[in-house]
Amino acid sequence: MSLLLGTTITVSSNHWMMAWTGLEINTLAIIPLISKSHHPRAIEAATKYFLTQAAASTLLLFSSMTNAWFTGQWDITQLTHPTSCLLLTTAVSIKLGLTPFHFWFPEVLQGSSMTTGLLLATLMKFPPTALLILTSPSLNPNLLTTMAIASAALGGWMGLNQTQIRKVLAFSSISHLGWMTIILLYNPKLTLLTFYLYCLMTSAIFLALNTTKITNLATMMTAWTKIPPLTTTLMLALLSLAGLPPLTGFLPKWLIIQELTKQEMTPVATTIALLSLLGLFFYLRLAYCATITLPPNSSNHMKHWQTNKSVHILITTLISLSILLLPLSPMIFTTT
Repeated sequence: MSLLLGTTITVSSNHWMMAWTGLEINTLAIIPLISKSHHPRAIEAATKYFLTQAAASTLLLFSSMTNAWFTGQWDITQLTHPTSCLLLTTAVSIKLGLTPFHFWFPEVLQGSSMTTGLLLATLMKFPPTALLILTSPSLNPNLLTTMAIASAALGGWMGLNQTQIRKVLAFSSISHLGWMTIILLYNPKLTLLTFYLYCLMTSAIFLALNTTKITNLATMMTAWTKIPPLTTTLMLALLSLAGLPPLTGFLPKWLIIQELTKQEMTPVATTIALLSLLGLFFYLRLAYCATITLPPNSSNHMKHWQTNKSVHILITTLISLSILLLPLSPMIFTTT
């Protein structure tokens, strides 16, 4: 309830103090969820998350106070002072995990459970993204473009040598944040559409991984013995998150590249499209391990011939949407 309350306060506020209050409620609400397993890794992740988010919230409050000192305005949309704009961009980048402030995110996600990791990768990103959209007319385009390209590059590059699935999904999140940020100034609605579709695909993958108890590449190789149909559709969801053309994940990348070309930013569009190939490589490796590769040793898992079908209704719905939404793209884009 506190997570929903904090998100609602931040998204619906016009005053910087209310936005900061919502962010603080969010931070304090997620910390018990991260540390509830009482494992040293979880406590470490909760500590890293608290210190990082507290520093970012303080920087955001300092930015808004600086703007109010020089302009007399506490309205979120009236951020006009250059120093305040720079500080706000830094604070929100720390909260989101954009490059070069990304160091905390993979470690925190690795120390959390799958359900908490899902909240960190989706719901907790929404308030900072909303603040970026509200202040987008005042932000520096060159800075945002540089950070976006760096995030897409680092998310793809660092994901190549990971064996832990949560770290792979963390670097995937950083890469997708780069795609959202690069189009923010030119088409904020497209940023929101990209965020919604990213949340849809990530939710499907996290819930499927939680059901099959997959944590790394080794367990992914033996997951097909548990629930073969779910593992197969998980492969398709991973390829959709990679942005392969017949699947839903291709839609936001297609529209972003099209919009960048309209803005006469063809070199930027070409660069970020080529950088997405790095991410495509490790998604293909995950899909390959999930469905084609057999482990060198025999599996100890018993095959579940009869599973609880009611548990998988939500996962089935989410995976179906994350695979099959591309034919509905004209309707989705016109409604946004």
